[in-house]
Amino acid sequence: MSLLLDPPEAASPGPQTLARPGVAVGEVAADAVESSAPMAAPAIAAPGIRRIASGPLLAIAIVSVLAGATLFVSGWSLGRAAATTPGTPNSDADEFQAFWDAYGAVTQRYAGGLVDRKTLVEGAIKGLIDSLGDPYSQYLTSQQYRDNLRGLSGQFEGIGATLSTRGSNGLVSTCSPLGPDCHLAIQVPLDGSPALKAGLSAGDVVEAVDNKAVDGLTIDEARNLIRGPRDTNVVLRIVRGRGLPFDVHLTRAVIVQQEVVTRELAGGTVGYVKLTGFSEQSADQFATAIKADVDAGRRKIIVDLRGNPGGFVTTAQKIASQFIASGVLFWQEDASGSMSETDALPGGAATDPGVRLVVLIDGGSASASEIVAASLHDRGRATLVGEKSFGKGTVQQWLPLEADHGGFRLTIAKWLTPKQVWIHGKGIQPDIVVPASDPATSKDAILDKALEILDVTASTNRLAA
Repeated sequence: MSLLLDPPEAASPGPQTLARPGVAVGEVAADAVESSAPMAAPAIAAPGIRRIASGPLLAIAIVSVLAGATLFVSGWSLGRAAATTPGTPNSDADEFQAFWDAYGAVTQRYAGGLVDRKTLVEGAIKGLIDSLGDPYSQYLTSQQYRDNLRGLSGQFEGIGATLSTRGSNGLVSTCSPLGPDCHLAIQVPLDGSPALKAGLSAGDVVEAVDNKAVDGLTIDEARNLIRGPRDTNVVLRIVRGRGLPFDVHLTRAVIVQQEVVTRELAGGTVGYVKLTGFSEQSADQFATAIKADVDAGRRKIIVDLRGNPGGFVTTAQKIASQFIASGVLFWQEDASGSMSETDALPGGAATDPGVRLVVLIDGGSASASEIVAASLHDRGRATLVGEKSFGKGTVQQWLPLEADHGGFRLTIAKWLTPKQVWIHGKGIQPDIVVPASDPATSKDAILDKALEILDVTASTNRLAA
């Protein structure tokens, strides 16, 4: 089972068993179609007879005719239900009848061209998921499903930038769909990526992809337009600040994210670990980096989660467990309202409270990043510095569909902090709020404040040789 908090959270993605009543939509017989219009009782007449008896005999005749009509209609109704709702439980027949009627009409009577049943089925599934109104539940074609899972593994093909949505005030927001009050923005161009080489900057607003406006799309749909096979081209229409729109031409490439970046600050006395994602590999890389700092005698560590959109739930658990020896890290509440706790794993490298910890967050820190930040904060293990986090408090499961019909991700739980606070749509307020520095400058006010908290002056903030 693969659980994700993002978009940006569990075990390796793989085949899932879906509980589904009856047969799948794609298994409907081609001839299983009937009109949904009510059928009148048949008119029954005896040819050649002009007069019929009166009195009791007439009454008997009428009763017999009506009884026969009733039986006929009942039999027709039962046969119709069985033919048009294959596999649908009787308890759901009324609700599903409209769907089967529409499906039958399209497959049997549409005269505008050939009807591709696979496309119909996938469109129906997409409509089902879209009707939830949840920006984190989404239907994906087969190619999109594979590309998304590849991205979660830390490798994908595209321009190499993380994306976010921003409200009309310019601040990171959970808004959807994209439009005048909900903008698609570059969150972070990745090191060495086509996005960085082309000059894209954090905060750049993407208005269109290949001359197609992104208005009306979700952030995931827009991202799927931007991603594509390596060595192919894409044009983004960018608005920077209050300037006029301009086009940026990029050639897509294979992007291998370096999810764990380590540095030694303050003359080697402070360990700095920046985490850019929560793939399955990043947990082991992070553990190695923290152990190296502790083994080197560093008792002050900074974990930078800024701009990190999240990933696998189990990765968040493993990373938080590097600093918390035991006890609850977060809670999950499923569709039935049942609560379950996720505890720390043993063997963390920096669980000694003598190792001081500061965690950096901002509006791009989402989902799995927020699990780590919230667990370390609620358990009294870290000081949070920076800006309020994104605010994504749900968990998604990735489910493939049979017969190459793609797959979907579905919100299957809420996650709550150790103190059972749901941060969805609210974000996590840091202990010490520090606005981000202008990207055009070389200053990093948030990092400088973290060093100050650790009793290290900003002037000693330099990389070790």
